Amino acid sequence: MTKGNGNRLRAFQQRVSRSLITMAGGALRTNNAPTQLLSLPGNEQQLSQRHARSVIDLCLRVGEAMLATGASAADVVATVLRLSTAYGVSGMHVDITFTSLTVSVHRGMNEDPMSIMRIVKVRTIDYTRLQNVYWLIDQITGPDGPGDVDEAREQLSLILTTPHPYRRWVVTAGKAILAAGVVVIFGASFVLVLVAAASAALSDVLTRRLERLSVPAFFAQMAAAGVISVIAVFMFWLRSIGIDLPGSNSPTVIVISGIIMLLSGVGLTSAASDAIGGYYVTATARGMEVIMMTLGLAVGISIVLSISLRLGIPVAVGDSLGDSRSVVTGMIGSAIIAVGFALASYVRMRLLPIMAMGAALVFAVYWFVLPFAASPGLAPAIAGTAAGVVSYLLYRWLKVPEGATNMVGIIALLPGLALYRGIYALMDSEFGVSEALPSMVMALATGLGLAAGTTIGGFVARRTFGFDRAALLALKRSRTPR
Repeated sequence: MTKGNGNRLRAFQQRVSRSLITMAGGALRTNNAPTQLLSLPGNEQQLSQRHARSVIDLCLRVGEAMLATGASAADVVATVLRLSTAYGVSGMHVDITFTSLTVSVHRGMNEDPMSIMRIVKVRTIDYTRLQNVYWLIDQITGPDGPGDVDEAREQLSLILTTPHPYRRWVVTAGKAILAAGVVVIFGASFVLVLVAAASAALSDVLTRRLERLSVPAFFAQMAAAGVISVIAVFMFWLRSIGIDLPGSNSPTVIVISGIIMLLSGVGLTSAASDAIGGYYVTATARGMEVIMMTLGLAVGISIVLSISLRLGIPVAVGDSLGDSRSVVTGMIGSAIIAVGFALASYVRMRLLPIMAMGAALVFAVYWFVLPFAASPGLAPAIAGTAAGVVSYLLYRWLKVPEGATNMVGIIALLPGLALYRGIYALMDSEFGVSEALPSMVMALATGLGLAAGTTIGGFVARRTFGFDRAALLALKRSRTPR
């Protein structure tokens, strides 16, 4: 081989070697941008201080209103980002904890950044007000443009200061109807329906009086549960001395209806949604609130049961509650519960039939899957998924807050009986902890199944029926890993 041929051979081998290295590198390396941004790019639009402050104030007020009424952290962040983008503020950062909302705006290299925090002082349930906020948001971010930010802020202030759609006694009546619906589900007598409704009304009046005295919510929950338990124990005592009211065959359902009524306002689904969305601080705080309110309820019932058992009053749970329990009574009871909760949450009257039909549908799903889903919490999770789908559709079509429809759908499935069995077992014997454990585990599994199901159902509905483009982009930004 000549020297020239040898050089050409080596040059060819080097080119082949470089080509193979380039191909291998191309298989490993990428030229695309990172799929997960570590931070949002700064806004170089040189926003005026006046405009930035106005937009931030509007965003904070909207976020506070949503947080105060139980919206999930991810939805609040997505909504705030939609508003800021609509008004040309694209460099906004939002941070949420359970009691505060912080908004920061980078206004370019030549202007100072702006960061403002707002404390969420009040937590209430007013879904009419929240629905009006949703309508305003859609109007601002709609195709007609956002309009003047000062005018939008005035409209929001008008929404937040407008009186409730009906008087406070209607809320008390709604809670009484809710408790009565629980008794209907168990097929109990008409006498127990009336007693449960009266007990719930008395409990609500007591809770409201304690709130006015600034009594912590834990003790207010404990006192309300105690009052309901006292009424049930009184009926047990009447039966023990031979005074048997017509149809009062199972006073246990009075306590169960009280448990479900007192737990209905706890943000279990919001806590699960925050945890799944990656907002673990807010989810932990909401979860602690659920635990404390449930513990307050358990302590109140336990005190009354302990005293009654020591006095020799024959209090019992009973193997069967009521005369019958079928899918028909369950659907009717769920519809009644939905009407009661809607009234207690200031839902517009014209939406009550829709709420009732949705709750009856969710209970029907639960009833029919129950024989095929024996695992603890599985049947409630499937029913919760149906509730999540229905909730998103009603929000998309009618702007009914998802939290309202979610709670309406799952209240009838809250583990009131399992929780009461566990509390009773703790008080009834020295081996109460081991005897109560199965019921407590069942109650926990049911609650987690309902929360997870509603969250998954809402997620599936969103992916199936879609977002508008602004909402989808905002949701992606709000759920960037932290």
